[in-house]
Parts: sequence; structure tokens; C-alpha cells
Amino acid sequence: MLLYIHVPFCRSKCRYCAFHSMVASDAALVLYVDHLVKEIQARAKDREFAALETLYMGGGTPSLLSPLQLERIVGAVVEHFSLGPNLEFTMEGNPGSLRQKGYLQAIRRAGVNRLSIGMQSLDNDQLKLLGRTHTASQALSAYNRARSAGFANISLDLIWGLPQTRVKDWLDQLKRVVKLGPEHISCYGLTVEPDTPLEEQCLDNQVTLPLEGEQAKMFVHGAELLESEGYLHYEVANFARMGYLSRHNLGYWEGSDYLGLGPSAVSTLGGERFANPPDLDEWMAGVAGGNPWPEPETLDAGTTLREMLMLRLRTSRGLRLRDYRLRTERDFMADFAKIIETLHHNHLIRIRDGYLRLTKEGMLVSNTIIENIFAQLDLLGTDTASSPANHDK
Repeated sequence: MLLYIHVPFCRSKCRYCAFHSMVASDAALVLYVDHLVKEIQARAKDREFAALETLYMGGGTPSLLSPLQLERIVGAVVEHFSLGPNLEFTMEGNPGSLRQKGYLQAIRRAGVNRLSIGMQSLDNDQLKLLGRTHTASQALSAYNRARSAGFANISLDLIWGLPQTRVKDWLDQLKRVVKLGPEHISCYGLTVEPDTPLEEQCLDNQVTLPLEGEQAKMFVHGAELLESEGYLHYEVANFARMGYLSRHNLGYWEGSDYLGLGPSAVSTLGGERFANPPDLDEWMAGVAGGNPWPEPETLDAGTTLREMLMLRLRTSRGLRLRDYRLRTERDFMADFAKIIETLHHNHLIRIRDGYLRLTKEGMLVSNTIIENIFAQLDLLGTDTASSPANHDK
């Protein structure tokens, strides 16, 4: 079982961010923790859960929580859920809120054993453009401070495709990051989300994004560089040393059940999906009123099939063709023959040992590939696929 806790607070809103978050206040954090503890109690009482394999605190900026607030949350989790013997406990943090070694030592004592730091860039001009509140120097200091506090599993988040950058800029930055020696690196392409300040800047021609060809080279050459340094490219945006793949994310991609707590958090349990309200006040009102489960979405066979295809194709392991047959009693190679021929001709896929995998060039256009597969599914009418309960895991 996977547990995700959403902490919806930030010091300030980044210019590119479309995630559900709000500017933090001390009073709001206190209310949030009070209601989160109540939600933990209510959810654990409502049904039985398997032992937790992973706990992930994301946001927002979870590192805005004080050590005492974190200890209270963890205490509630420990009291009401059983923990697996090798729990992976990840906490996200931004460099600006990881300035004290004592704080890092405190969250480590609370049980956090994997730290994900939102470095994003080592260029101060780019950080300023993104609306980040830290500098490159502060990001490097936060990483080194986390090491000295005893963290042996650190992930760094980076963004490629930033305005006014070229391939060389991205590769030079990756080389600097590799020298630090993080166990895990996540590299996300910049997405200009609707209704964000960054979108306004792009529409007003205040900033210029790299051309598509330049962005493609950033992705492919960046991935090649990280692999040459010993990192496994195990998902479109994720790279890890052997033994340090994110077990929490792997659980999502492999279709494990997960419980989400906090505003906007989503749960998928036993073929049903529940979404908490994104508004903090609405979420707190629900918790105060006894916290009934949100109205569930029943995941039919067609939905679970689509999600399996989408998630598996994003990973380096790829889609096991036998899994498609077990779900649908159909042959993937026959159902998608024309698509496969086109993808193979353009060197976007590899098929070997019963698995279909995207190449790096394929990963770059994975969204388009998956959209084409979904369109073909609609033509095939595979919403009548066999029950996922019969899926051979």
C-alpha cells in the first residue's frame, strides 16, 4: 500500500506552477495539521489497509512543516496504519526551507529516509525567471547540508527547456549535478501551463522558449549523459543509481493501490477512485463533519486498460504484451499493427522478449504515441475488456 500526503503550502507561487498550492501562514499550517491528523484517524477506521510500503509527502512544500508538526503527523500514521519493514519515506523540500542542519536532522529522526529537493536550476537568472525564491548557491548548500545531516538517499528535481537556454547549457548543468552524486535525478521538461504568469510572459514575447528541435536534443542528450554516468533511465523523467529507484512512483506505474490524504489528494482503492476537494476550507469542513469518503469513480475495464498502457509505456521496462492479452483476450501486435509499423519505422519503439518499449526518441513524444493508441482503442471498442480482477500481476 502506498500513502501520499499532500501539503498544499508554499512560501510563494512559482511563475510556472499549476499544482494546487497556496501561500503559507502559521495559522493555516496549524489548522491543516489538526485536520490532517483527524483525516488519518477517520480513513484508518473506515477500512482495513495493507501495510504501508511507501509514504510520500508532496506539495506544495512539505518542508514548511515544523519538526513538531511533522512528528505529530508521523505519529498519527504510525498509530493508525501498519508499516512495512522497509518503509520508503520521502519528503519534498525546497532549498529555501532546508537552511538549517538541525531541521534536516529532526525530519530524519522523524523517519524521513528519502529527501527530494526542488533544485530546478543552477542558473540564478533562470531561477528568478521561474519565480523560485532560492539561489543556485542555496540549492547547493541545501544538498550538502542534507548529506551532513545523514541523508543517504537524495533526489534532485531539475527542469530542462527553460527560456533562453541551449543544449550546451543543459548538459553543463547536468554535469555539475552529477558531480554532487545524488542517488536520484528527476528531469522535467518545462510546460507552459494555462493561466500562469509564465504563459503571460510567453504570449507577450517577454521570454522565448527553445525550439522543438533544441528541446528534443536536450532530452535525448541529457538522458545519454546521465546513463553514461551510471544512472538508470527507468521512467521518462526519472534517473536513479541501482537500488535507488523511487518505490513510491514505481507503485503508481505498476497499478498499486494508494491512499491520498490532504486537500486535492487522490486515492485509488479496490477499483475505485476518490478525489479530495482541492479547496482547503472545503476539505477541512469535510474532515470536521466526519470526513465521509468523496463520491467514488468506479474504474471500469476500459479505464484501467488505458491507465495500464499509459503508465507502463512511460517506463523503461515497457508494456508486457502478455498483460494486454490477459486484460482483453486480444493480440496487441494485431490490434495496433499500423501504429507499430509507423513507430518502428521511425525508431520510436523496440520490441524484445515479449515487451514493447519506447526508445528515448519515443519517450520524447510519448504523449502523442499514447493518444494514438487510445484512439485505436476507441475504434476497437475495448471498453468491453475483461475484468482487471483477472489480471495476472
